[in-house]
Amino acid sequence: MPLYEFRCTGCGPAERSFAMADVPSSIRCPGCGLESRRAVSPPRLSHGASAAMGLLDSTARSAHEPAVVRGRLPGAARTITPTTSNPLHRKLPRP
Repeated sequence: MPLYEFRCTGCGPAERSFAMADVPSSIRCPGCGLESRRAVSPPRLSHGASAAMGLLDSTARSAHEPAVVRGRLPGAARTITPTTSNPLHRKLPRP
């Protein structure tokens, strides 16, 4: 059953599940008992339980909460000494 949002003027939003054919335009507020009208709210398309939705959520979260990098970055601190197989290069002075 879909989840519908109702808004009370005193308490704020409240959510209830109804069948699509039986949705009322207003309900009694569970907090104060006043009339709560149904509010237009965006669909909750991103609340999936699949692995793909988890990956999308973690990717979006890493945009503003990046992981802390500890240690050396790959390839950043390595110095590569060139090697040669030419025997004449052995006679050259080393730096």
